[in-house]
Amino acid sequence: MNALESHHDRTVLLIVDDDEIFRERLARAFRQRGYEVVTAGNYEEALTLAQTELPDMAVVDLKMPGRSGLELTRELHTLDPTMRILVLTGYGSIATAIEAMRLGAAYYVSKPADADDILAAFARAEAPPLEPGPEYTAPSLARAEWEHINRVLTDCGGNVSEAARRLGIHRRSLQRKLRKYPPRQ
Repeated sequence: MNALESHHDRTVLLIVDDDEIFRERLARAFRQRGYEVVTAGNYEEALTLAQTELPDMAVVDLKMPGRSGLELTRELHTLDPTMRILVLTGYGSIATAIEAMRLGAAYYVSKPADADDILAAFARAEAPPLEPGPEYTAPSLARAEWEHINRVLTDCGGNVSEAARRLGIHRRSLQRKLRKYPPRQ
């Protein structure tokens, strides 16, 4: 069963966020896309709704007053292991993302996020993982460094001083690295 299919006529989506304006804007966007939406402002409301409405999908804010979105993710996953859960946060961190996934979240998205961002994340979570083919060769460390330096330099609009600051190296060191030819692999 994918995110868009359901055992009801419509897919039931639970949106949990303590920011009422954001929650209702998101709910309206999903209703316009044909979802049946139920909303909650905290852990307790969400758990009560989940037990009565049996949602297919849930979008859970990480930081809420009282019990956190991580605790709610764990409880929702325990209640229904097939529920697709996405954790939303304005406080992005790799450690929290890993914990959210471990507790049953299908994906993790940083705010600000709209309905399209959330649907794209659910779709990515359901896609089979890409496996490198036999021809895949990891780039050398030197090549990866060269690509990273050039990506940062591009992000800085070619400003070497700003790129050096973002990379945490001296401007002259960066200029020396830029004069070298790119490693082959």
